[in-house]
Amino acid sequence: MKFIIGKKLDMTQVWRGDKVVGVTKVQAGPCVVVQVKTKDKDRYEAVQIGFGERKEKNIKKPQKNHMKKLGNFKSLREFRVALNAPNDAKERQLKKGDVINVSTFEAGDNIQVTGISKGKGFQGVVKRHGFHGQDKTHGNKDQLRMPGSIGATGPAHVFKGVRMPGRMGNEQVTTKNLEVIEVDKENNILLIKGAVPGARNGLVLIQGEGELKLGRNKLSL
Repeated sequence: MKFIIGKKLDMTQVWRGDKVVGVTKVQAGPCVVVQVKTKDKDRYEAVQIGFGERKEKNIKKPQKNHMKKLGNFKSLREFRVALNAPNDAKERQLKKGDVINVSTFEAGDNIQVTGISKGKGFQGVVKRHGFHGQDKTHGNKDQLRMPGSIGATGPAHVFKGVRMPGRMGNEQVTTKNLEVIEVDKENNILLIKGAVPGARNGLVLIQGEGELKLGRNKLSL
């Protein structure tokens, strides 16, 4: 499995022959391996990588020591990997200080992107759940976007899980089966077909099947 952390920039379009394709530009990496977690020590297998830069004065001392000699990363995220799987030789070789950049991805790769969706605030059932709403005719008044009945009289309470108005968005969303259209290795840019979750400058986690290609080690630790 290959993975990287990125920042959503904006949407644009590119030409593929005589067809135009809508794409999302994502600044992906470079990311540095901060910690490799194993079953023996941490009871599960994962790789923690860092992305972005933050002023040193804004980082607490425990985090500074954790990222010592690696950089002042703005974001740290974990990816679950099977370090003992026979086909994942690269993942078994991961060590602190390794660099992951966009060169691990290629045009045509099938990926999934995880991000935090845009917050919509408090919304009604028509927008939040796609309710049809009430009729506009036959004397119906002030009920056009109302939810209607939420249960029978018998139970005398509202069951859990009933679709009602509430806060919409601002939650983790994963979009699967996205395609990498183009890889700009010089500028660390991925062009991904279609839309990905989140707002501009939002953090996104990108994963895909295939061999993880490592860049040159940043440090020898």
